[in-house]
Amino acid sequence: MLIDSHNHLQSGRYGREAGELVREMKGTGITGCVVNATREGDWEAVAELARRFAGFVMPAYGIHPWFADTVEDGWEGRLRKRLQSDPQATVGEIGLDGWVDSPGMDVQREVFVKQVGIALETGRVMSVHCLKAWDELFSVMDEAEAWPEKFLMHSFGGSIEVAERLLKKGAWFSFSGYFLQARKRKVLEVFRQLPRDRILLETDAPEMIPPEDFVEFSLVDNVNHPANLRGIAEAFEKELGAEILARVAENGMDFWRRPG
Repeated sequence: MLIDSHNHLQSGRYGREAGELVREMKGTGITGCVVNATREGDWEAVAELARRFAGFVMPAYGIHPWFADTVEDGWEGRLRKRLQSDPQATVGEIGLDGWVDSPGMDVQREVFVKQVGIALETGRVMSVHCLKAWDELFSVMDEAEAWPEKFLMHSFGGSIEVAERLLKKGAWFSFSGYFLQARKRKVLEVFRQLPRDRILLETDAPEMIPPEDFVEFSLVDNVNHPANLRGIAEAFEKELGAEILARVAENGMDFWRRPG
């Protein structure tokens, strides 16, 4: 009963037709996935996947911080319309990124704050990207008059101190296979300390490919296949204990279920 809580199935980098990818995902026991847009230009591609694979693909619409400078007049209204057109749709991928020089943090922050407001207004959960921008994220949180009751920190790689601050704000955390690398082991140690009812799993496909030992489905150019979630889950289970996958499966149902 595994859900891939964050991927980009709409990406053109797989070199494979989406139907093949979905069949292979289902063949491993994956029961659903959240497909995140990155810019307005791929919202329709995400919507088409949700229509084509209804009951399996859950769409998330948003502007990734790397593309915050691509927004055009009226984008907020169009985002609201997308969310209103599908009760299962969520807000993602949104966030802040201090690793890139452009767009600047001021531009990223403005677009992020507006999307948080839309998530609040429409009662949707959101998938948040944060890289080398924790101070900025907490600044946004501290200045906000209101904040969503729950939100996902996707592919979380922060410290336990950061996680504890986020937990107080309602954060859930998804683990991606990239962090199975030996040099990233400190991330696993953080997940050991997180509340078990706040943990999800993701692939972030086509990004964040796991180490070779955990890759069952290979694609060209080191592209991550979303069906690799099964290998990620099995490795995660070995690290955190036999009960964790049942807990993660239940968490996925709880987190992605629409209120009411």
